Amino acid sequence: MYDVIIIGGGPAGYLAAERLGHEGKQVLLIEKSFLGGTCLNIGCMPTKTLLNSAKLFAHAKEGDRFGIHCEGLSYDWSAIQRWKTEVVEKLRSGIAGMMEKYKVNVLEGTGELLAPPRGKEGAQIRITLTDGRVQEEQGRTVLIATGSVPVMPPISGLEHNEQVVDSTGLLEIEKVPKSLIIIGGGVIGVEFASLFASLGSTVTIIEMMDEIVPFMDREQAPILRRAMKNVEFRLGCRVEKLSGGRVFYETKDGSEAQIDGDLILMAVGRRPQLKGWGADQLGLNMGRQGIAVDERMRTNLSGVWAAGDVTGKSLLAHAAYRMGEVAVSDILNHLDRLEGKEGTPRDMRMRYDAIPWAVYGNPEAAGVGLTEQEAEQRGIHIIKGSLPMRISGRFAAENTFAAPGACKVIADESTGNILGVHAVGAYASEFIWGAAALIEQELRLSDVKELIFPHPTVSEIIRDVIWTM
Repeated sequence: MYDVIIIGGGPAGYLAAERLGHEGKQVLLIEKSFLGGTCLNIGCMPTKTLLNSAKLFAHAKEGDRFGIHCEGLSYDWSAIQRWKTEVVEKLRSGIAGMMEKYKVNVLEGTGELLAPPRGKEGAQIRITLTDGRVQEEQGRTVLIATGSVPVMPPISGLEHNEQVVDSTGLLEIEKVPKSLIIIGGGVIGVEFASLFASLGSTVTIIEMMDEIVPFMDREQAPILRRAMKNVEFRLGCRVEKLSGGRVFYETKDGSEAQIDGDLILMAVGRRPQLKGWGADQLGLNMGRQGIAVDERMRTNLSGVWAAGDVTGKSLLAHAAYRMGEVAVSDILNHLDRLEGKEGTPRDMRMRYDAIPWAVYGNPEAAGVGLTEQEAEQRGIHIIKGSLPMRISGRFAAENTFAAPGACKVIADESTGNILGVHAVGAYASEFIWGAAALIEQELRLSDVKELIFPHPTVSEIIRDVIWTM
């Protein structure tokens, strides 16, 4: 009998397997496709690899400003795709190596939870391997990490339309489209818009809301949108139907409009994968957006935990990593109790207000903590400060004084505790972790004023903003 059976080999699943294996536990990891899940294979890593090539091309075109002249500049999409594939395959093999190092048994197939654990009686898992064979295994505990899948809304003309792709399909196209219509102005839509606009495609985003990336701070989202000068935005518009590459939609004022493109990307979001692994038959509590879990990633079934996108809590790979770690902490406590062991209980918990996010467009955007509107909804009286990114000498030197971007800090008016940090501009994704640490440690504005930031770095902008508050 395994100590832990994990269903799903994405960020939550494989990291949990690694941590448990490191602790000497017998672990079975079941993955129906490739280790690394959506993030590594069809999400974060391939997208960012392609985006890096597109950004290099875009920056090279602007090289004259920095005294760098590029004659006959061009790109090779096939070579870009080969590099993306190499990156994914090497990272995937790295995960496989870690599973081998920590003696995690990996089975390629689909796992179905037939019965949860009951005391010392193990959970029953049926595994349908990719070659069609079926086997059953038992585990003293179970971690569900089945991830998420793209949302496909019920739009007329969407089904069997060869000119419509989801994010997975767009990663595999053989040539760059001359025109791309993106339905959805969230993270996925904005990143792909940046990618293909940088490579010369005519890109249009159609978004139902009044602003792109709705979870962004209301003062920051417009900065990002205006910075994407090569992308056309049609906001407050509802798509009615599709016909080939033509999109029919209703504008904000209620009038009808249409637009044609070579390719249409459906990027309206993702939803937890709740089908195909036994959730329906087990009495597992489901929240409005996914499996209901507590702060230690426990489900309502004893001996069963869930982590990552399947919980619907935060559909981010780094959030999944942390959820996996928190689940492992509690699973180890549970296994100790089953074995009658005494010791110091591990007490990791999820704290969602300190999970940073990033949009890897051109330019980047990132944030952590509360937005101004979220603070208002909670009835918190705030003070805020904001400065343009060009205040940073490093930012200006490497991006010009005209480059768009700003950093905003939000703090509790009564305590001075930092509640949120939000930034648009180059390198935002690289320094936002430090802002997460400030919030996690509940530092006040006065505390950060005493910290020393390295100079010149773009991260100094956080301290500069705080000195204005």
